[in-house]
Amino acid sequence: MHSRRKEGRWPIFEAANTVILGVSADPVKAQDKFKAKHQLDLPLASDEDKAMLEAYGVWVEKSMYGKKYMGIERATLLIDATGRVAKTWPKVKVEGHATEVLEAAKAL
Repeated sequence: MHSRRKEGRWPIFEAANTVILGVSADPVKAQDKFKAKHQLDLPLASDEDKAMLEAYGVWVEKSMYGKKYMGIERATLLIDATGRVAKTWPKVKVEGHATEVLEAAKAL
């Protein structure tokens, strides 16, 4: 989920017993700079070895200008209290996304 759009909704997600966590392959120091630059209060996890990203299927082959490379496909995964992926939103579109995720979380 795109974090800046949801910052005003954190209490609503917390009331739904939902934790939001951003994950990237960047080192913690780079994440800290990113959070400061964009004034984010979203907790971020660093997955430099890409184990979690690969396990959740979001470390994928991408292509730009005919060149192939590995990178993160922006996605939202709703993980239930048992650790099971309850719902996945691949290739996230920001508009209305937080509301959709919140409704799905409340339905768990």
